[in-house]
Amino acid sequence: MGMKTFNPYTPSRRNMTVSTFEEITKKTPEKSLLTKKKKNAGRNSYGRITVRHQGGGNRQKYRLVDFKRNKEDMFATVIGIEYDPNRSANIALIEYEDGEKSYILAPQGLTDGDKVVAGKNVDIKPGNCMPIENIPVGTLIHNIELNPGQGGKLVRAAGQSAQLMAKEGKYSHVRLPSGEMRLVLTVCRATIGTLGNTDHENVKLGKAGRKRHMGIRPTVRGSVMNPVDHPHGGGEGRAPVGHAGPLTPWGKPALGYKTRSKKKLSNKFIVKRRK
Repeated sequence: MGMKTFNPYTPSRRNMTVSTFEEITKKTPEKSLLTKKKKNAGRNSYGRITVRHQGGGNRQKYRLVDFKRNKEDMFATVIGIEYDPNRSANIALIEYEDGEKSYILAPQGLTDGDKVVAGKNVDIKPGNCMPIENIPVGTLIHNIELNPGQGGKLVRAAGQSAQLMAKEGKYSHVRLPSGEMRLVLTVCRATIGTLGNTDHENVKLGKAGRKRHMGIRPTVRGSVMNPVDHPHGGGEGRAPVGHAGPLTPWGKPALGYKTRSKKKLSNKFIVKRRK
């Protein structure tokens, strides 16, 4: 998918880029697969802000995406590729032979009229879903399950893919986009191919308003706050941090501090940590 640039007729237009949406073939969503999306603006049931920098944004509806793909050996035809405001990847509207419609994540190369299917003995082509034990070693995959039947949890962002590196007993070695090598049960399912909308990471917002449209409120630097508000705050003029390293607003180390619990049960499935 290409990128569109603008002539700098305003300061914000100078650095703004938008996607050309070449992959999009269907502009209106399927009404039967829409549901309400409630906004909390980062507040809990008491009305207190528990997640900062959230609020506003364009009104959105949630698209019910099928991450499980449990209709086995039933072919589905791709009706169109759609934009989804709730994720970076595009989604594909498919219709099964029995007339049921569903959304799936749209991999690269999937176009209108293509056939996709989920099952144990299906072709190795983008959009098809199968257990990892039936996928050849070296294949690029996405939407990977962590527990059988739970639905895909890993590798669901635009332009991403994992690689199946090896199979050993009941576990397979999967290299994730972060570089982490992880053990995944071979009975878990994954979808073939790399996710589309690869240029998503190259979009330049260009102006603050586009962040507000996304529901993200401004972030203020700690160094311009008062000492009561942030560990970096206070001092005359532009004062240094005043600590051994940068800290979060709550006094925890901000860079390089490992927050993953050493007692986490899934630690034993990580063969090699990410880069």
